[in-house]
Amino acid sequence: MNIFGIGLPEMMVILVVALLIFGPKKLPEIGRSLAKTLRSFQEASNEFQNEFKKEAEQIKETIQTSAEIDHKQDTKHIEPTKTEQEHKQG
Repeated sequence: MNIFGIGLPEMMVILVVALLIFGPKKLPEIGRSLAKTLRSFQEASNEFQNEFKKEAEQIKETIQTSAEIDHKQDTKHIEPTKTEQEHKQG
């Protein structure tokens, strides 16, 4: 098990030190607070990722739409049709 780059032996040392510092009565409360904090960070991270994906998708759609418009404009000016040539001559 490897959480935040901390292995099981290191985790055990941290728990023992926390138990000595805070005592057995405060440890569950600290654990709950830590879990709530980690959960809120995870939710914020997920929200950020979702917003980033939405923005990236909108940019991609805008670029595709712009490219399609440019392509349509380019094809209009490549070769005039026969009726356009006849209209210019006549």
